[in-house]
Amino acid sequence: MNNVILVNGTFDIVHRGHIELLNHARGLGQHLVVCIDSDRRVKELKGNSRPINNQDDRKHLLQNLRAVNAVYIFDSDKELEMICKKYSPIMVKGSDYKDKPIVGSKYCKEIKFVDLVNGYSTTKTIQSIINR
Repeated sequence: MNNVILVNGTFDIVHRGHIELLNHARGLGQHLVVCIDSDRRVKELKGNSRPINNQDDRKHLLQNLRAVNAVYIFDSDKELEMICKKYSPIMVKGSDYKDKPIVGSKYCKEIKFVDLVNGYSTTKTIQSIINR
């Protein structure tokens, strides 16, 4: 499949920054694949209080966005690498990943970095709810 774009992340509480990233990514190709961390991985990466939304709910929400063509749940770096190997995509990452190792990059045609939308993050959203 030509012009496959791949984005990966937690997508725990989807916010405007996520939507803008996904829309931008979709504009780069014909088919947008989103890979989300499994619940186990999210706990490992973000702590025991996360995820807020389970992997099935996160997948369902993303599958129902106009920009998204396919959603995969991955539980290990190796699983994400295998998805990248299958599609040989252009991977889109936030600019905060510049100069960091990127899982699956060796199977990608290209890595494109996009600037994050200021003020939007799941952690900030959760903290805002707690502080109310």
